[in-house]
Amino acid sequence: MLTGLLFAVCAMVLNSLGGLLQSDATTRTRPGRPLAVQPRYLSGLLVDGLGWACTVVALRHLPVFAVQAILGGAIAVTAVATRILHDTRLGLAEKLAIAACLGGLVLVAASAGGDRPANTSPTVDVILGVSVVALAIAGRLVWHSGRAWPLAFLGGLGFGGTALAVRSLHLRPGDEFDLLVLVSQPATYLLLAFWIVGITTYSKALGLGSLASVTAVFAVTEVIVPGLVGIVLLGDPVRPGWAVPLAVGLLVAVTGVVVLARTPARPNRARRVH
Repeated sequence: MLTGLLFAVCAMVLNSLGGLLQSDATTRTRPGRPLAVQPRYLSGLLVDGLGWACTVVALRHLPVFAVQAILGGAIAVTAVATRILHDTRLGLAEKLAIAACLGGLVLVAASAGGDRPANTSPTVDVILGVSVVALAIAGRLVWHSGRAWPLAFLGGLGFGGTALAVRSLHLRPGDEFDLLVLVSQPATYLLLAFWIVGITTYSKALGLGSLASVTAVFAVTEVIVPGLVGIVLLGDPVRPGWAVPLAVGLLVAVTGVVVLARTPARPNRARRVH
C-alpha cells in the first residue's frame, strides 16, 4: 500500500508540472507555430507521461478512488505555483471553491478501502469502449464552444478513463511484465484512446481559461467519476461506515467545481504572445 501512495504522490506532482508547462505553451502560439510544436507543450506531454507511468504503478496497488483522490492534490499545487510564477490573483469565490474541492477530495480519499480487487469482468471493456466513443463525440461538439470548463470536464473524464482501463487489465500486482499479454487485451487500446481524448480536450481548455480553474474542474472530474465507476463496475471497496462522509465529500467537491465553472475566466497577467 505504501508503494501505491508514494507513486500516486509522485504522479500528482508531475501532473501539476506538466499542466504548468502546457499552460505556458498556450501563451506562445502564433501563426506558423501552433501549440502542438511548442517545446514547452511537448515537454509538458513528456512530464505527463512520467506522471501517468507513476499512476499506473499506483493503480496496481490501490483502488481507483484512493489514487485519483491523491491526484486531486494537483489543484492546490497548481494554484500556488500559478500565483508564484505568473502573479495570478484568484478571487475570493475561486479560493473558496478550490478549498471546497480539496476538502471534498480529502473525504473521498479517506473513504476508500485499502484493498484493491484483483479481477475484472470482460464486460468492463465493452462499457469503456462505448464510453470513449461518446467522449470523443462530445469533445467534437464542444471544441469550438469557446468555454473552458466543458473541455476541462471532458479532459477529466478522459484521464479518468485511463485509470479505469489500467484497472481492467487482467494483471495482478507482482506479475511479470509481458508485452504479448498487454497487446492482446482491449484495455490497452482503450487506455490509449482515453488518453488522446483527455490530453486534447485538456490542452484546449488550458488555452481558454485560467490554469487554476481548469485544473480544479479537471481534477475533481478525474477523481469523482472514475471513483464511482470503480465502486460500481470494478468492485473497489469503500471503508465500512464511511458512506456518509463519501457522499458529503462528493457534494462539497462538486459544489466547488460548479462555482469555478460559473466564474468568468480571467487571463493570467503574464499571458501574451511571444
